[in-house]
Amino acid sequence: MELAQIAGCLFGMALGDALGAETEFLDMYAIRRQFPPNGPQEPPGNPARVTDDTQMALAVGDALLAATRPYTPESVATELVRTFIDWYNHPDNDRAPGNTCLTACENLINGQPWPQASDIGSKGCGANMRVMPVGLLNVDETTRAQIAQLQAAITHSHPTALAASDLTAFVIADLADGGSLDNLPQRVRWYVNAQRDIYHAYWLGDVWQRAYMMPTARHYISNGWEECLEVLNRLDRALIVIDRESDPCLATGAGWIAEEAFATGLLCFLMYPDDPAAVIHRAAATSGDSDSIAAIAGAFAGAHCGLDSWPQDWVDRIEYHDHLQSMSEGLARLHEETTT
Repeated sequence: MELAQIAGCLFGMALGDALGAETEFLDMYAIRRQFPPNGPQEPPGNPARVTDDTQMALAVGDALLAATRPYTPESVATELVRTFIDWYNHPDNDRAPGNTCLTACENLINGQPWPQASDIGSKGCGANMRVMPVGLLNVDETTRAQIAQLQAAITHSHPTALAASDLTAFVIADLADGGSLDNLPQRVRWYVNAQRDIYHAYWLGDVWQRAYMMPTARHYISNGWEECLEVLNRLDRALIVIDRESDPCLATGAGWIAEEAFATGLLCFLMYPDDPAAVIHRAAATSGDSDSIAAIAGAFAGAHCGLDSWPQDWVDRIEYHDHLQSMSEGLARLHEETTT
């Protein structure tokens, strides 16, 4: 995995987030009226401000760079809890953060262990809007899945939040490593089917026992993967004849929940796979959780096309530019360390 793909993914996430922030909570009529003819065309401002999506992704990346290696559940969880609390307490945490993340962080600050601090009933997209750095690690597939699910579970421990976060990291890793677009949806479905009965007990502990009416850990996690399969069925139908004019949320969901944010972000990417700017234009012009959809879509596009595919002016203006750059370089160094 090259630095260009790593940086392309992280900057694409932030650019999509900044563009989608302009349209979150607006329906398509309001978007076209406020940003004629079809939505905002570039991230506004200098710096172009991001939302809690990018802030929390940076928290995840900081935790991964600080954790001892080889990664263990204890070191990763300790650093994630630390960086999430740092995010909660930071004065820049004023970008309409989600209630699940806020409440979980408050519980962590009050001394609750993360399995108790997390919301077992929440599968909000706050779990996978921030998983991008996990997909950029040079680790084996199992370790990536474990870390992706753990970072989700610290705040959102609904099984679908874990599964959708894992799936988002899988696609980022696949694209950044040069995966072909020809059968990407089929590879996604293959991955879901391969993972659907696997509960990573060493990393997740007994968090599954907090789920209502789940007799075993396998039942718990397979429920999350089943919901991902259901939204993949909707994605497959949308890809038969791609409709680039209608609101993508009508096909794969508004993105407020994790599996829909993943599927709608992937749909927007597959509409314009070799035109990253068009990807986030389309993702921002959606009636749902536009910043999260566009952040995920932008991460996919950047992982596939690389940093140079983004307009340089946008890259230069994006908020947290230096942090994104240093994180990209840090993740690239991890690749060098583990391949030499």
